[in-house]
Amino acid sequence: MNWFFITLGYSGLAPKAPGTVGTIVSLPLGMLILIYFDAQTLFLASLLISIIAIKSINKYEERTGTHDDKRIVIDELAGMWFALSVAPAISVSMGEVTSFENGFLVQAILSFALFRYFDIAKPSIIGRIDREVKGGIGVMGDDIIAGFAAGISSSLIWQGWLQLQGMM
Repeated sequence: MNWFFITLGYSGLAPKAPGTVGTIVSLPLGMLILIYFDAQTLFLASLLISIIAIKSINKYEERTGTHDDKRIVIDELAGMWFALSVAPAISVSMGEVTSFENGFLVQAILSFALFRYFDIAKPSIIGRIDREVKGGIGVMGDDIIAGFAAGISSSLIWQGWLQLQGMM
């Protein structure tokens, strides 16, 4: 069960770009939680999964001696879900998902793209956590911060777009 969990249903076993595959798997799951529940539920689910993942990753690293195995992608789920819980932060019904006016789909896509950017480029504190913090906290920490950065950036871009539209 531990391997199934930390590889996010074995999506981390993808031969190419397992992190991107894990993020792609995480995006629609997070969007469904936002549609059927709310941003607070998604945030709390992210927090709970992060805590469980830190313990699971610590056990895996103790057993294998491998830090931040590329097949571990539960950190992508946590980061993506944190980004989504910060960015759209709106309640929509299934029929409203594709409406451009509410920004739900735009922010979800922006959050995905920005999360992947921050997760790969690892600017500032994200890179520092990745390099210097060991164990499950190190594996999860950089993605959690990247998720928050992506969600905030997505919100700022969307709000900027709305302000621009109001000026015209």
